[in-house]
Amino acid sequence: MTEVYKHFEKLLAGFQAKFGSPPELISRAPGRVNLIGEHTDYNDGWVLPMAIPFEVNVAVRRRDDGLVRLAALDLDESAEFSLADMSPSDALWLRYPQGVAWAMQQAGHELRGVDAVYTGDVPSGSGLSSSAAVEVAWVEALAGVADLELDASETAWLAHQAENDFVGVPSGVMDQFISALGEAGSALLLDCRTLEARQIPFNMAGVSVVVVDTGVHRELAGSEYRKRRADCEAAVKRLQAVLPGIAALRDVSAEQLETHADLLGPVQLNRATHVVAENERTLQAADALQAGDASRMGDLMKRSHESLRDLYEVSSAELDAVVEIAIGVEGVYGARMTGAGFGGAAVVLAQDAAVEQLMSSLAAEYSKRTGQREAVFVCKAAQGSESARLA
Repeated sequence: MTEVYKHFEKLLAGFQAKFGSPPELISRAPGRVNLIGEHTDYNDGWVLPMAIPFEVNVAVRRRDDGLVRLAALDLDESAEFSLADMSPSDALWLRYPQGVAWAMQQAGHELRGVDAVYTGDVPSGSGLSSSAAVEVAWVEALAGVADLELDASETAWLAHQAENDFVGVPSGVMDQFISALGEAGSALLLDCRTLEARQIPFNMAGVSVVVVDTGVHRELAGSEYRKRRADCEAAVKRLQAVLPGIAALRDVSAEQLETHADLLGPVQLNRATHVVAENERTLQAADALQAGDASRMGDLMKRSHESLRDLYEVSSAELDAVVEIAIGVEGVYGARMTGAGFGGAAVVLAQDAAVEQLMSSLAAEYSKRTGQREAVFVCKAAQGSESARLA
């Protein structure tokens, strides 16, 4: 159990200290890094994330009074709410588990009250989906004590609804789906329209995925993210005048966009150009990953970053610095920002033998260039969410 649930001992001690008895069920859900396919999810496109070995764990024991009493161990915060009163809390941290309970009840699931504690080590604000890990772990926990049998896709969808419709963050479906559906040793090619998911084995022996946290955090609910979504929606609306069959930028080819570019303003054209090309890059990257073609994969990652920087304008000086330093290291195939942008993390594809030099180069140059301190994690593709009974 301690090998599967990373924070098992901490959870048990925290639960005992808070409630005076052991929990009956524990759940886990990982964060993720997106290898490629950025800002395509809410445009009905494709993404290629993988789950990472950083996770959120929840420990629960059922109650019979419909009350949820919970403690966030990492925040040293405690609160409670009633399943009969789903008014959103003023505390942002509480809205995530509260939102999960709301979404599950909206879907017709009968829940039980719980005593609960949770903890995790997914870096917050780094674009590695700490919020999705919280949501998915809570779906697993509440479903487990209520004896609900949910498949991974339903678990992911409920967590996504909690974030969109209760917390109020207009994110796409990628984060929750990779947290729930991830498999050890594979990335996930997800069609964000149909929700068709295909496991892509990480067939690259001697190659590492390195995540670099820039130390600059961003808030996904911020206005810039919403502006990018609005730009894409406006582009679709204008293109529908000549392409009435399209519903999202996923439906637009590069040739169609070039033919009708005069219908869009400069900003809308840049946003649409990125999304259309990024969808194609993502499909090509899945093929490269399956074939074990690290050079091809790295090239697609570099082109993705350039597009996010220049056309979508969601990179930052710190993200650009990490990418520039990384691709200057011999044995690095490619690097790009990952996540929504405006800070957060970058992802690097490198030969195992190049990782030490990559870390040395970042340590020597990054702080000097940015005034920030980086954190570097070498990641393997991890298993998705699950729960287990203790009693």
